[in-house]
Amino acid sequence: MQRVEGKVCLVTGAASGIGREDALLLAREGARVVLTDLNEEAGRQAAAEIGENALFIRHDIASESDWQRVIATTLEHFGRLDVLVNNAAILATGTIEDTSLELWQKVQKINGDGYFLGCKYAIEAMKKTGGGSIINMSSVAALGAMPMFCAYSASKGAVAAMTRSIALHCKQQGYRIRCNSVHPDGVNTPMTQALAGGQPIPQELLDQDPMNRMCAPRDIANVVLFLASDESRFVNGAELRVDNAQLISGI
Repeated sequence: MQRVEGKVCLVTGAASGIGREDALLLAREGARVVLTDLNEEAGRQAAAEIGENALFIRHDIASESDWQRVIATTLEHFGRLDVLVNNAAILATGTIEDTSLELWQKVQKINGDGYFLGCKYAIEAMKKTGGGSIINMSSVAALGAMPMFCAYSASKGAVAAMTRSIALHCKQQGYRIRCNSVHPDGVNTPMTQALAGGQPIPQELLDQDPMNRMCAPRDIANVVLFLASDESRFVNGAELRVDNAQLISGI
């Protein structure tokens, strides 16, 4: 359908999991895609799968200089930036009692500072070319209570609150830049599989259970595609849950 034809999309954490699926789907729907990650080998493989409409850049999202370089390279290579998918993150377990200050600060630096920097420099690029869409990957952990993910929940809560602030700021400034957050529950990716012993989980098996909390990366990518496209032109500052009603189930 070419739902994002002509758009330039930057996806962080694109070497695997949700980010990889985002990049592949956006490319299939007509976008030129910049894939960034610390995993150079897997990132370059994903970009090669897309072809000439893709560019891979090694990227530490917690580094301001890296963000400046990535945005500058994107503009140099493709001439513009229309969509930012802030996807890269780390997941760390620990209650408030178990979490060290060192771990807390590491999670906030990557999941919080990294998204802040991405939004800051994406807005600078997008407002010069008439607007765009920023999609921040948050979590249901930002909306409900998950005692075993104290630092992670806090970082994703910050992402959700920042998203609302950015959406209203850009609207008031007349930038035509939308900013929305996506809130999955479990997603069947290597990062979440690591919590279950690192064994791959067949999605077909999970989907047999109507109470399933673990969606496929493609389920998230479909939402990202919608938010990247002009179909969502009036969706701004929204929190889109992708959780099979888990948050409201009370279970």
